[in-house]
Amino acid sequence: MSGNKQYSSIKELIIAIPGVIIGFSVLVAVLAYLFGVFGSEKPAPSKEVTDAAEQKVVANIQPVATVEVAEAAGEHVEKSGEEIVKATCAACHGIGALGAPKIGNAGDWGPRISQGYETLVKHATEGIRSMPPRGGNADLTDHEVADAVAYMANQAGAKFDAASLKK
Repeated sequence: MSGNKQYSSIKELIIAIPGVIIGFSVLVAVLAYLFGVFGSEKPAPSKEVTDAAEQKVVANIQPVATVEVAEAAGEHVEKSGEEIVKATCAACHGIGALGAPKIGNAGDWGPRISQGYETLVKHATEGIRSMPPRGGNADLTDHEVADAVAYMANQAGAKFDAASLKK
């Protein structure tokens, strides 16, 4: 008989569990209905509110920065060899980066000076080994490059004249 009693308990649980679930669901639905959760419509926001919200969203999704490329205003102004060296060449030649001859070091410049002014200008204009053409500044004119070469070589004892290459 004890087996029959256990069977009866399981049968009661099988009926009770779905009953509890259904009863709880009905209770939640009645409470929601009484407190107006279902069927209550909120009034639509005014046009001013939606416009303000839209403007805020647009402002929030703007890029952090923009890049604008503009052409240089005016004509190119020729700079002296010294100005070019200080602005462009000194980055490498000031410290001897990647084997660049140091400004004012006759030992570094001696073998190069012996190649001749025209050769040095050609190397500076076209680039050689680790040095990019025009020292990496594509805006430099041939005359500016020649002036910069003369200035640097002359700091190491050469007697180059940039005017000698002008035609």
